[in-house]
Amino acid sequence: MKAVFPGSFDPLTNGHLDLIKRASGLFEEVIVAIATNTAKQPLFSPQEKMTLVNSAIKDLPNVSAVAIPSDLTVNVARKLGAKAIVRGVRNVQDFEYEQGIAAMNKQLAPDLETILLFARPEYTLLSSSLIKEVARFHGDLAKFVPAEVGLALKKKMKSDD
Repeated sequence: MKAVFPGSFDPLTNGHLDLIKRASGLFEEVIVAIATNTAKQPLFSPQEKMTLVNSAIKDLPNVSAVAIPSDLTVNVARKLGAKAIVRGVRNVQDFEYEQGIAAMNKQLAPDLETILLFARPEYTLLSSSLIKEVARFHGDLAKFVPAEVGLALKKKMKSDD
């Protein structure tokens, strides 16, 4: 079965990568669908995000990445031939949010399943927003993001100084 793991990945975190790896063990194929969150000003361009995600998933043979246009996730999943949408849950707030999205997706696409994977304890406090804040003040990112992402963040923040 093919699954899609959608997100803005701005930037990709170790929490995201852990979920991708775990999903790759559950599904024949996992497609990381890189979207642009229209409600936020992105730090990385879609092409930069593709490069960073592809670097992080290079050792996962059944995982690929695509940049997707703004669209409903169910439409993207169908276009990609996926039967499942994988989402990560860090806390109760994420669960409540994802529960509402899953219910709407089920109404829109009864043939698609939403699979929730709970974050490992060490990743429950990670968020892309917090990572960007740590990077902005030149904090150590090693525990939070893949090495390539850390380098890209440092480069971005240096150009903002």
